[in-house]
Amino acid sequence: MLRFKNLGSGSSGNATVVEARDGGRPNRLLIDCGLGPRTLATRLGLAGLDMADIDAIFITHEHSDHIGSACKIALRHRIPLWMSHGTHQAIGAPDLGDLLHIARDGDVVGLGALQFRPFTVPHDAREPLQLRLSDGATCLGVLTDLGHATEHVLAQLAGCRAMLLECNHDPELLAASPYPYFLKRRVGGTHGHLANPLAAGIATALAAQGLQQIVAAHLSRQNNRPELALAALAGAQGCGSLALGVADPVTGTDWIEV
Repeated sequence: MLRFKNLGSGSSGNATVVEARDGGRPNRLLIDCGLGPRTLATRLGLAGLDMADIDAIFITHEHSDHIGSACKIALRHRIPLWMSHGTHQAIGAPDLGDLLHIARDGDVVGLGALQFRPFTVPHDAREPLQLRLSDGATCLGVLTDLGHATEHVLAQLAGCRAMLLECNHDPELLAASPYPYFLKRRVGGTHGHLANPLAAGIATALAAQGLQQIVAAHLSRQNNRPELALAALAGAQGCGSLALGVADPVTGTDWIEV
């Protein structure tokens, strides 16, 4: 069985737990750790977990809303920490001893009943990675923090049954926002964040390959609205029958079985 729970998604901090079970003790991966230790502990507690239940942490890239307290928590609780070489260099190459594991595009990592495969994405970070995860029977895609989907990105997610998919901004709201021009250009650029129409295009491409469920994630509080993101996804070609939801910036999601 494969399931996931987002603990919060947005510029205030990102974290998602993915769990796989194959008869014995579940294996759990925490994807990103952009929350403070106390906040993370509280939200894990609401999910019925604590840090002892986390087998490893995977950091997608070095931006503070994703890496947050990851190094501190990994060292305090002796949890293996995965990230790309570029991400490790971007945060100052801290000495994490044997807890540090370098992730590379296309490498499959086994974590008991759970497997994950990182892949590169176009984003304004040193060496950003996103993930395809599987329990051997079904697959989940985690795709946030990218400016557009390359053919490589789409290939890595082909056949996923569920996705946590960035729907960062509505183009009209971003254009009318008080953001300075350089920030609008960064957010809306090809190495920035996904606009609702681009997310809908990804949904269309993957719906034809078995995608059944999408949770919209990383919505901008200033430049998007849940109803706009959901409308874009629901209106995408071939996506009318998909199960849709939104990850809240604070409460995240309930547990969702893939």
